[in-house]
Amino acid sequence: MTSQDTNSSLSGMTREKSAPLISRTLIVFLTGMILANIASRMNRPMIPLYVQSLGASVQQVGFFFTITSVVPLAFQIIGGFVSDSIGRLKAIAIGSLAGIVGYVLYVIAPSWQWLILAQGISSLASCFVAPSFQAFIAEQSKEESRARVFATVESIYMIVGVVGPPIGGFVSQKYGYRAMFLVAGVFYGLATIVRVLMAKRTRQEVLASTGDSFSMASLKQSLAQMASLVLAGGVVTWIFISDGVFDVAMSISTGLEPLYHRSIIGLSNVEISSFSSIFHATMMILLPLGGWFADRAGERAGIVAGHLFFAMGGLVFLLGSTYIHFAAVSMLYGIGGSLMSPSYNSLISKVVPWNMRGVAYGLFSTSLGLISLPAPYIGGIMWKTLGPKAPFMVPLVASLLVTPLLWFKLEQVSKDTDL
Repeated sequence: MTSQDTNSSLSGMTREKSAPLISRTLIVFLTGMILANIASRMNRPMIPLYVQSLGASVQQVGFFFTITSVVPLAFQIIGGFVSDSIGRLKAIAIGSLAGIVGYVLYVIAPSWQWLILAQGISSLASCFVAPSFQAFIAEQSKEESRARVFATVESIYMIVGVVGPPIGGFVSQKYGYRAMFLVAGVFYGLATIVRVLMAKRTRQEVLASTGDSFSMASLKQSLAQMASLVLAGGVVTWIFISDGVFDVAMSISTGLEPLYHRSIIGLSNVEISSFSSIFHATMMILLPLGGWFADRAGERAGIVAGHLFFAMGGLVFLLGSTYIHFAAVSMLYGIGGSLMSPSYNSLISKVVPWNMRGVAYGLFSTSLGLISLPAPYIGGIMWKTLGPKAPFMVPLVASLLVTPLLWFKLEQVSKDTDL
């Protein structure tokens, strides 16, 4: 080899080593996601309280979340398929326009029943954005560092959970819930502008669409292929089962947490919204470590460890009686999420073909949506008949059941498939 060849090779190695983990395209993409989700995190902890302030009972709040779960159930997989067909950025831009309509309805809603329409339309946005978000990140990363890329991107993204809830809690407490949704709508409008401009400027998205035409026939083909993966008894099957069980369990209790914090513990809106900030701050700090752990120890270890931390958080929640106890719960949940999220996302991206990732992420986001559909309403009934703590026992039990199952099953199928 000549010295010129050697210098050229070393130069290439230097460029490869110095290549950033996150591309410039991902940074712009994240800017839009951060603006949109500051808006989302502003209102998420306050929605149950807003619904109740318009005259809904605890049981009706559970009914509200049950009914509004129909839209993600019906459209999340379709949103993923649209993402696979026309491209990630175009699908996100389309979903964002629906989100704008949802915020307008939240501001002008005269009764809690109108909020069902607002939440349903807003959910359309997430049906297009969520599958595209995860698939786009997977396509902007290399397989050997994918968990770290997911973790780094999500760590930056977690700023939304640190900034959004305090703004939402302050504005809602001082100026009311409608003013809070108006401010959130401004953030979301700015995000929509970024997303639409990105979609317009990206004429060709590399590895961002399958090239297949958008039709019922191709949708049926994609769903049939995903169904075969889910039913094959491999990694996809067990991810689907575990994600579904956990999704159902969390759906029973999540919408009732703010009501428990306020009516049982006696916390203020600002204190309640701070739990989301603590959760997201914990994830923002620890997600890079979670991605590193998944790349080094394997996705199975990250998923199982994450479930254990969620179980510990559930136990502290049941025993908690003061603000500091529930702050600790948020930290434990944040540690669990930091371990689980990059592990799940990395594992799915490795076992699902790239041209089906949108459908796959849509499927796993919905998970066992049909079964979890009545879960919030069931949570409301459990609160009324068995006591306020009853709904919050379900996630704890679910995590304890899923943890050993995943440890042994993912080990078995990983050996069989050489993952």
